[in-house]
Amino acid sequence: MDWMSSSQRPSVVERRRPFSVIYSRYNGWAIGLTSLGLWSLSFSVLGAIVLGGCGRQEVSVGQSERAAAIHERAILVDGHNDLPWRMRDEFDYNFDAFDIAARNDDGHTDIPRLREGRVGAQFWAAYVPVDFIEQGAARIALEQIDFIRGMTDRYSDLEMAYTVDDVRRVVASGNIASLIGIEGGHAIENSLGVLRMFYGLGVRYMTLTHGSTIDWADAATDDPRHGGLSPFGEEVIREMNRLGMLVDISHVSPETMEDVLRISEAPIIASHSNARSIADHARNVPDEILRRLPDNGGVVMVNFYSGFVVPEASEIVRDMFEVRRRLRAEHGDDEAAYQLEWKEWQAEHPVPRGSVGDLVDHIDRIVQVAGVDHVGLGSDFDGVSVVPEGLEDVSTFTAVTDELLRRGYSDEDVIKILGGNLLRALGQAENVARRLQAAPTRS
Repeated sequence: MDWMSSSQRPSVVERRRPFSVIYSRYNGWAIGLTSLGLWSLSFSVLGAIVLGGCGRQEVSVGQSERAAAIHERAILVDGHNDLPWRMRDEFDYNFDAFDIAARNDDGHTDIPRLREGRVGAQFWAAYVPVDFIEQGAARIALEQIDFIRGMTDRYSDLEMAYTVDDVRRVVASGNIASLIGIEGGHAIENSLGVLRMFYGLGVRYMTLTHGSTIDWADAATDDPRHGGLSPFGEEVIREMNRLGMLVDISHVSPETMEDVLRISEAPIIASHSNARSIADHARNVPDEILRRLPDNGGVVMVNFYSGFVVPEASEIVRDMFEVRRRLRAEHGDDEAAYQLEWKEWQAEHPVPRGSVGDLVDHIDRIVQVAGVDHVGLGSDFDGVSVVPEGLEDVSTFTAVTDELLRRGYSDEDVIKILGGNLLRALGQAENVARRLQAAPTRS
């Protein structure tokens, strides 16, 4: 969750959509155009015309067939989606008010569009704003986790996954794997016991901070207090390693990133961040951190928010977290006054959208500095207000594949970027956890 208000969410009514993948379900399998032959044929006939109309680079018939074959083999993993908070904020968690089984004309996410985008596994963010600390951050996180699990139970297309093997099994069955990541380490309320309970409920990564520095970790977009991690913060990292929970460095300061890399025995992730050398925003990952990823095995999953993608946009939104904190402090509990001023600030600072090519520039840079084994996708859909042209919602992930192929990436490298790298990192974290749990305890 980075920059989203209900008034700013883009409507898809005015957008040109990619052609819909028509599908039906039979015994748990998605059929129709999702089979390789028909999918390839559809791309062959329509690819260059329709994908070009969506703001994507034009693709050849041969490239379209190749992209279709890649998506048949790949498991596309999106590292971050904020639908749970949107459902709380706008619909009071009521699926009768917003049914994700239907293709909707607002927001970024529903099941038909996930199918069209060929998403195999989705990390849903259990987001807790720092503003909610006094109300009980752990309680809000539990509500978000409960919602994600309830949503997955409600919709037969979704199925919970807790391990890499689970993800592969769920995708093979024709369902979309649901995974949980907590956004904001303040959710554990300075308790390793709460952290362990969250893991038991299915949480498989935790973003250490959000926009503000917390009691044990410095954030990227706030004043530092610890020079990275506090001693308790280091304990948190070690316990996450022991549990098998991925450590997420999105939103944290470079000093915190350095400390995490020093301590963590398992691969780390940035679930929704980009390359700072391309777009100079504090939310993005510096080259000096990228250079250390090969030794750690970590993965940076690129964020689709235009403010972190487009270099000019990153300058426009550089102070947005500070502005939001200031407005909160000024207006206190007066939510209407806060929202009014925040919307005025947004209107005064329009963000250029950019293109799919701008996003893939970040993938190129991460590959150049860290290697192709250390990049993935973390859209931040339904948590951001402005996205590149051609990446309007979860139905458009295949545009990234088209652009990667146009730039000369091999099939195997595209499969890694779409999700293979994240699954490899999660599997390694599971192995580290087994080793640590088997080690004798100190007397």
